[in-house]
Amino acid sequence: MAIERTLVLIKPEGVQRAIVGKIISRFEDAGLKIIGMKQVWIDKEFAKKHYTEDIAERRGEKVREMLLDYIIEGPVVAIVLEGINAIENVRKIVGGTEPKSAPPGTIRGDFAHVSFAYADKNSLPVKNLIHASGNEKDARHEVSLWFDEKELHSYKTIQDFFM
Repeated sequence: MAIERTLVLIKPEGVQRAIVGKIISRFEDAGLKIIGMKQVWIDKEFAKKHYTEDIAERRGEKVREMLLDYIIEGPVVAIVLEGINAIENVRKIVGGTEPKSAPPGTIRGDFAHVSFAYADKNSLPVKNLIHASGNEKDARHEVSLWFDEKELHSYKTIQDFFM
């Protein structure tokens, strides 16, 4: 049983569409604990620290630039979640990166529908509402980038009393 921390970002579209509460409730309903949360409007320099050069190596510089432009177009709600196998469980709740392919019942499957092909054809970023750390290494880096340790809070939830 691994208690993990992971980062979730509700991107500007999620904030603009006023579905932050609906998204957060998905994680709380699954028993994940919010140990840090804030709303911030980041600049491009900070965005580059989040979307590092390895994104460009994996997906191309054009994709990285679109991701950078998308995440700075409005405020972002940054959340640190904690729980058993939190990284994997959050990724399941969020759904696949391409909203069109994300299954119903996932955040991306329920609240977004854009395909990679449509976005590419129209030179648009894939507005998939949310970011979730991909693995343990990314989670450690992203949590420490977005939050100081003093912004993270430990407390017991009802689930903690049954573990």
